[in-house]
Amino acid sequence: MTDVLSAPQGRFELARRSVRRNDPLRAWDAADELALAHLEEKGLRAAGQVRVVIVNGGSGALAVALATLNPVVVSDSYIERIETAANLERNGFDPAVRFVDPLSIPEVSIGSPIDVLVVKIPRGAALLEDELHRLAPLLHRESVVVGAGMTKRVHTSTIELFQSIIGPTVTSRAVKKARLILTKRDPGLDAGPSPWPATLETDAGTLVNHANVFSHERLDAGTRFLLSNLPGGPLGEVVDLGCGNGIVGSTLARRDPAARVTFVDESFMAVASARATFIANGGDPSFGRFVVGDGLFSADGTAAAERGTVDLIVNNPPFHDDQSQGDEIAWQMFTESHAALRPGGELRAVGNRHLAYHAKLKRIFGNCRVVAANDKYVVYSAVR
Repeated sequence: MTDVLSAPQGRFELARRSVRRNDPLRAWDAADELALAHLEEKGLRAAGQVRVVIVNGGSGALAVALATLNPVVVSDSYIERIETAANLERNGFDPAVRFVDPLSIPEVSIGSPIDVLVVKIPRGAALLEDELHRLAPLLHRESVVVGAGMTKRVHTSTIELFQSIIGPTVTSRAVKKARLILTKRDPGLDAGPSPWPATLETDAGTLVNHANVFSHERLDAGTRFLLSNLPGGPLGEVVDLGCGNGIVGSTLARRDPAARVTFVDESFMAVASARATFIANGGDPSFGRFVVGDGLFSADGTAAAERGTVDLIVNNPPFHDDQSQGDEIAWQMFTESHAALRPGGELRAVGNRHLAYHAKLKRIFGNCRVVAANDKYVVYSAVR
């Protein structure tokens, strides 16, 4: 669904790229509106040549409204890149905005020192912490630093991150349940390097977790249950779909060193974590493939696997994205898995019991069996 954002910078048609039917969510929120109004008050459009950096911009509302300033967009999400490019094109702007993933900063320069930094507050504090550590050295004394978020994401700890890493910080009043964090760069403040990634030693193996990986402080229970119910024997072509830190695919590679494992996730940090986890657990890099994309078959034509060629897909699908919950992402993953598997190939997936994936898998594959179940999780097997 396309909606019109009215901002001081103009009127813009924006849409989310959603797998949900009749998606009720808009491609922007009140925090975007508040940030754009603040930047207009600061006279940004009349400021001449400035280096603008937008972080965690979602579907691209900020990038579109500030497109004439040629912003750099920092995002860990492949899907956010697709949505932002589509919305830029929808409004007549060049969709080839410079996108940068957080892990490439500061190794890959984003240009001149940052004059205006706008950070949408993400769900996870660890991601924000990592991003601020990476961006702080690129700011100067006169940089305009704006954090923007809905009040449910702006906590005392959020404000403390800006203050401890960048400099003196105040907040705006709340407007439509949104709030700004306004920070001045303290050139004398050196917060040091980011504490991420973190390496965890577990009974399942070594986990290397970047800041935006799901359950980055421990091995999550669903993955642990899947690990205890993986198939054996020669594995052939394997895909760890929605790989997170890659421990499932790495475990399969350890069991069958001849297996060729592809790790797929829409998060750049997840794929980087999977690569590091794979190597930390003795994986041969020549037998691993690491793909950032929107599932197995991305909208830009990137394919993580050829149709009808994969022997085994392992999957712990998320049942929520940044703003909503549902089984639409799982449905997409299951449907793409059916297309990618060879005849006789298997999807081995885990899910929360209440999500009842059995019915969905049986509808797609024509079959499904329960491999194992406990009070909270179920491991399913569906064969093409």
